[in-house]
Amino acid sequence: MQHEEVDSLSEQIAKHISEQIISGELVEGERIQELRIAKELDVSRGSVREALLILERTQLIEIYPRRGAVVSEMSAGQVRALFDTTALLLGQIVQRISETWRNHEAEHLQHVFQHLVDQVKQGNTEKFYDGIFQYLAHQSDMVANPYLIKFYKELLPSLRRSYFLTLNTSKRELQESLELLKLVIDAILIRKSQQATLFMEDFCRHLRNLVLESLTRMKQIELAWARRSRR
Repeated sequence: MQHEEVDSLSEQIAKHISEQIISGELVEGERIQELRIAKELDVSRGSVREALLILERTQLIEIYPRRGAVVSEMSAGQVRALFDTTALLLGQIVQRISETWRNHEAEHLQHVFQHLVDQVKQGNTEKFYDGIFQYLAHQSDMVANPYLIKFYKELLPSLRRSYFLTLNTSKRELQESLELLKLVIDAILIRKSQQATLFMEDFCRHLRNLVLESLTRMKQIELAWARRSRR
């Protein structure tokens, strides 16, 4: 049975800051202003500092002595490292789900997939990927490995930050993601755990490539604006 976890105040603050980073409101290299956030949310600076320590574990920020917290860079190398690690963790997660699902869990998975099909039809890229990664994060009973789920959940904010860049990709690319995911789900439902793992790696590779293409375009735009501002 899944139990709803109640977030502490520091976790709520961490989520607030992470959404600002994910959406690009806070950009890489920008210093996190503790006092501004404390006033904005009407909380103590101590609670904000606790939230920053939580965020540091997600790789969204880096904390430096005497400089404070700074939004982490998003480079091509970091994106590759993120998806290499994600593929390893999700490969293990879908393998365990393939081996342990029961009838009601299989029905729920099929319902989730239909919801994802609807999101693709509507072109809701963010909701499509959120639906996938959040579903997998809440399968602790089937996975039965708290360490695996913990490490994966700590990656989720960085994953969201990365695929937020893909919101303007074509519907064809989103459809391809859906087709790759269907291979994963089909393998799970016939208990082909090794196939599910391999297909999940393909899915992660596809999304990684989309993120890298979007990141390259974003960097090119930033460079063009920087050159224009120097004229």
